[in-house]
Amino acid sequence: MAGGLKPGRKLKAIIPGGSSAKVLRADERLKLKVKQPDGSVIEREISINDIPMDFDSLAAAGSMAGSGGVIVLDDSRDMVWVLNNINEFYAHESCGQCTPCREGSLWMKKITDRMLRGGGVIEDPHTLKTIGDNIAGRTICAFGEACAWPTQSFVEKFPEEFAARAQKPLPPALPPEYTPGELIDEESISTVPLAHDPGWEKAGAKGTI
Repeated sequence: MAGGLKPGRKLKAIIPGGSSAKVLRADERLKLKVKQPDGSVIEREISINDIPMDFDSLAAAGSMAGSGGVIVLDDSRDMVWVLNNINEFYAHESCGQCTPCREGSLWMKKITDRMLRGGGVIEDPHTLKTIGDNIAGRTICAFGEACAWPTQSFVEKFPEEFAARAQKPLPPALPPEYTPGELIDEESISTVPLAHDPGWEKAGAKGTI
């Protein structure tokens, strides 16, 4: 597909139906039911390379055809970085109407962003999965599932990579915040558009609101 992988690279994972589809590991062995010419059905174990690209087969493999936008990831990709990139997109695109999606998409983005910056804590992978579990099925539209499924599947399929970036026992301290008195005394206080720059490390920092 599309000329294959770059020379010297190995296949690591595939997202078969756009960014919201659950990721499939390259080394997975999947059991799919296959209908025979005589009408009987047998269970066959196949590799990711042999999965038919149809709706039923991809659903049986634990993902979906979705938009059909196939994303191929080679062994140079950091799965925490990939998920953070996806989370950033969904945090930005959430309309904000439903609380689970509005808060959860941004929360997941903040956690994966912090993990990439070296501030990941031991509970982060579990927290990510819990947030995703509490978004899916609790929103008016399907955007909730779209932003939750990537986090659920990446944490499940690549636990070793998320654990490697979640080594600290406690999260880093928040930056100092303005006191009520300082807010009154300051003649002017600079602001940053947090809706477009939602990093927790900037929220409440002295000098910005």
